[in-house]
Amino acid sequence: MRITISGLPGSGTTTVARMLASQLDYRLISAGEIFRELARKKNYSLEQFSKIAEKDSEIDTYIDRMQKEMAEKEENVVVEGRLSGWMIEDAFKVFIFADHNARFSRIARRESKDINQARDETLRREEYERRRYRKFYGINIDDWSIYHLILNSGYFEAGRIVDIILNAISSGNLE
Repeated sequence: MRITISGLPGSGTTTVARMLASQLDYRLISAGEIFRELARKKNYSLEQFSKIAEKDSEIDTYIDRMQKEMAEKEENVVVEGRLSGWMIEDAFKVFIFADHNARFSRIARRESKDINQARDETLRREEYERRRYRKFYGINIDDWSIYHLILNSGYFEAGRIVDIILNAISSGNLE
């Protein structure tokens, strides 16, 4: 089974995807990790690399193509990324969200930044991504209608979200 985990930065998608993949003994493919690794290799911050990616469609195209190709080779996989729900067909699609304060606090802790800096950078990054996805793919990233399950990580802890996903998969009609 293919499972996609999508959500806004700081909503906990990577944590949940890692836990879910580990519990199911599935391979994890993370678009965010691919993007972060490319930014690190080129010595750019995420915000700087997002700006560059907005003008250079090859970056997104490369990441999305790699993620899709890797996922299609796997029968059992968890695919994590903002666009994974849009890119991976025949998957159980999960979207995780949280309010701004929870997300910005998590990002500030993770990246050892002031919360105001994390907020400003994240909001700019999200706007760059929103424009890129619309421009390059015609995707409205704010449309959550493609997802089978939508969860609030400000309300549920990561382990509980994994339990809910597993329960939804086992009790749902996924034929």
